[in-house]
Amino acid sequence: MHFIITGHIVDIKGNRIFPGKLEVTDGRILSITELASSENLQGYILPGFIDAHVHIESSMLIPSEFARLAVVHGTVATVSDPHEIANVCGIDGINYMIANGKSVPFKFYFGAPSCVPATIFESSGATITSGEVTQLLQRPEIAYLSEMMNFPGVLNHDEEVLLKIEAAKKMDKPVDGHAPGLRGDDARQYIEAGISTDHECFTAEEALEKLSYGMKIIIREGSAAKNFEALAELLNDHFDNMMFCSDDKHPDSLVKSHINELCARAVEKGIDVFKVLKAACNNPVEHYKMQVGQLGIGDAADFIIVNDLKNFKVYRTYIDGIMVAESGTSLISSTKEEEINHFNVEPCTVKDLEIKKEKDINIFPVIEALDGQLITSQLKIAVKELQGKLVSDTENDILKIVVMNRYAKAPVAKAFIKNYTLKQGAIASSVAHDSHNIIAVGADDENICEAINLVIQNRGGISCVDIKTDIKEVLPLPIAGLMSNEDGYKIAAQYTKLDITAKAFGSTLSAPFMTLSFMALLVIPHLKLSDKGLFDGDKFGFV
Repeated sequence: MHFIITGHIVDIKGNRIFPGKLEVTDGRILSITELASSENLQGYILPGFIDAHVHIESSMLIPSEFARLAVVHGTVATVSDPHEIANVCGIDGINYMIANGKSVPFKFYFGAPSCVPATIFESSGATITSGEVTQLLQRPEIAYLSEMMNFPGVLNHDEEVLLKIEAAKKMDKPVDGHAPGLRGDDARQYIEAGISTDHECFTAEEALEKLSYGMKIIIREGSAAKNFEALAELLNDHFDNMMFCSDDKHPDSLVKSHINELCARAVEKGIDVFKVLKAACNNPVEHYKMQVGQLGIGDAADFIIVNDLKNFKVYRTYIDGIMVAESGTSLISSTKEEEINHFNVEPCTVKDLEIKKEKDINIFPVIEALDGQLITSQLKIAVKELQGKLVSDTENDILKIVVMNRYAKAPVAKAFIKNYTLKQGAIASSVAHDSHNIIAVGADDENICEAINLVIQNRGGISCVDIKTDIKEVLPLPIAGLMSNEDGYKIAAQYTKLDITAKAFGSTLSAPFMTLSFMALLVIPHLKLSDKGLFDGDKFGFV
């Protein structure tokens, strides 16, 4: 295939924009010619955007469907950590993601998950040893070692952890980090172990300190965790060592925008457009050694045409010279995949969810959910008692939260959470980072039980239930209990409906389901709930 494109060419490395002609043949850029005049030229031609850290599974879409939606926004590649499906299905899950990703014209760069399971304090569906990680890293499809969440293991020189890091270093593949709030000598030791990035900084001070130790900082703006406002200004002075990512992006959010939105917001703040685009387009390619075109002669023809350099509305997206999106419409076709799963649990009963009141204990540790953050606070509050049992208290917004092992029969873990503000019903999900047991929160035990059982009936999914008004809504996620096999736009619409229902129940959180999915993520402080019990992220042990 041979074609010519004209427009205003954005030379990010050269910090200039010029009228030009791009000649493409057989998927590569054959020539770039500067034109004498910009008369009659429309649009700006620049390299495609890259999400520098994302869990595709969080979109609830298989990779091919994620790509189908992302290309509309000018995304041509992702640095993808498949540890969500790996925690459920092990290496079979990673192979599933790689194979499906290859079915579409999109550039997925998958990592070898470093923490499966994420901790020893929860039940997961699989374990990936250092030996298996080494084997994964030897594969050409695996570009890096995924986020090393076990920072205590790094600091305490855990043998398995260090073997994984050394395997990546020997193969000259980057090691991604995950160290929220880690500062001082601990941060320095963590970075000196060979860990090169962090997407978990939630203050500029933390990011600056890690930058000073030689780490690259990825600005995260996902559906739940939003750190752009806190970190964006650092691009002015540190653009060479920064990137953009979504980390976890729900389907309704992906329909609206992707990395293009972060570029627009950064430029609106007055940050130089070349600095912004270096973070969005160039830096991930250089750091992860990606075979993604950078608008140079001989490069793969991976580029986009945008209407302007303010809103970054994408007119066309090309990958390897193939036009994959035009005027807001994806040109990638949907593909069907076989299902893969690991679900082995019987329905729960209301009795499974009961908490008997202990004598002389009136104050309990309560999780405080924080909107737009993955971290939580730990409160000490009196919990409502009714007939010798501790129950949800909708008047004071102290609701019961539970996590149920989905891999084997076991007691249900129970605790309480503030800031969900549900006045009725319950919501449940088999998306519960990182082990993906079933998590639920609600106004009473009967509704929580019903919401959980709706998820179990579908062998995975998210649900909204209110028995009193006969509401029983569910979005089935039969692929690992994490993803759907259906059209991405259809799934986005179904998810939006569930989100609206949860908010109609009273939740004031911007993303109630995404927030819920992180209430079991033990590697993010301060107080979380696994299927084995209430967990203190600061002491890194059970309460």
